[in-house]
This record gives sequence, C-alpha cells and structure tokens, in this order.
Amino acid sequence: MLVRTTLLFLLTAIAEIVGCFLPYLWLRKGGSPWLLLPAAVSLAVFAWLLTMHPAASGRTYAAYGCVYVVTALAWLRIVDGVRLTATDLLGGAVAIAGMLIIVSGWGKSVL
Repeated sequence: MLVRTTLLFLLTAIAEIVGCFLPYLWLRKGGSPWLLLPAAVSLAVFAWLLTMHPAASGRTYAAYGCVYVVTALAWLRIVDGVRLTATDLLGGAVAIAGMLIIVSGWGKSVL
C-alpha cells in the first residue's frame, strides 16, 4: 500500500505543478494563452487524483504536502535547471519522513 500511495501522491503532485506551471509560462514567459487549456485539465486531474486516496481528506492533504515538497524540488532541478542545496535535500528528506510517518498511521486512531 505504501508504494501505491507514494506513486499516487507523486502523480498528484506532478498534475498540480504542471497545472500551475503552464499559466506561469503564459503570464511570465510570454507563452500562448492556449496553455491555459491543458493547465485546467491538469488541475482537474490533480483534484480527481486526490479523491483516490483511502484516508480522510485531512490526512491525505497532510501526507500529500510532504510529497509535493520533494516533487517541487525535483522540478526545480530537472525543469528549472537549478542545482539543489544541502538544505533542499535535508528538507526533502524530512518531508518524506513526515509522509511515511503519517501514512504508516492511517487507520490507527489514538484520540
């Protein structure tokens, strides 16, 4: 379940980043307004993917946020071509640890 959930989070993060990056290209980089069409589709896919997780929405959003951080750092390196710093890598590791902790507790109520 952990691998499936992580991959689903990764796809969700990519859909969100693409959905936000395309309008950025249009507004800041002189791209075509036609970029808004695939951006809207990407954001719709993002919202749909969030509904596919088995946990309550708050837990899903919390764990997803951790994966989003790491995906955004990968985007920074791969798409933007910016070299990551040691603190980027440390922050990404802490975020992934947070996601693993949250997901490992799904279905185990304490309070």
